[in-house]
Amino acid sequence: MAEGRKTSPAMRLTAAIVAAVVIAGGIALYVTERGSGNNADTTASIGGTAQCSGDVAKAKAVGAAATGQLAAMSPADPPIALSGLAFNGPDGKPTTLGAFKGKTVLLNVWATWCAPCRAEMPELDHLQAEKGNPGFQVVAVNVDTGSDEKPKKFFSETGVKSLKLYRDDTLEVFNNLKKQGLALGLPVSLIVAKDGCLLAHMNGPAAWASEDAGHLIDVAGS
Repeated sequence: MAEGRKTSPAMRLTAAIVAAVVIAGGIALYVTERGSGNNADTTASIGGTAQCSGDVAKAKAVGAAATGQLAAMSPADPPIALSGLAFNGPDGKPTTLGAFKGKTVLLNVWATWCAPCRAEMPELDHLQAEKGNPGFQVVAVNVDTGSDEKPKKFFSETGVKSLKLYRDDTLEVFNNLKKQGLALGLPVSLIVAKDGCLLAHMNGPAAWASEDAGHLIDVAGS
């Protein structure tokens, strides 16, 4: 890692602690549930465990690899199906997490008004630039309501160059994760196996540009 990035993990860790404290106080999240949106018809395919029984050992391995700057990442117990999570792709057309079958995915749910998200986004961009390949992708889903103008400006302001913009202006991605007990606030990050099953999850920002993160992704994709 370049010399200029050495302070980044400490800064991210501080942000994570602050976010955790605020969440614990019940005031970190200003997300309200809305009506059914682009993934209203896919909820039945979210949360199943039968098809994910083969991922139990991998989830435990990923959990064991979540150390240092990624120690807040918890293994899925048990792994559940997330292929039905729906959002819009960079082209604006509806897609689902199932479209990434064959890839290990780091799914990140974020919003422009989320201060920890602003600190974390360059880290996610770095991870995609360093680790992105046919077998791994960071899928950052923005949940701002309204048009794409704000998230596109956010990407420009934070220097994002490697991430693609995925969108869900209905908040259904967040609400579905909340129903599964996976989302408490923003940002939310989930590591999803190549078959669409959840391996690990965490709330709050993380040092995704760190060596700890690189190791975690290597284990998840092995």
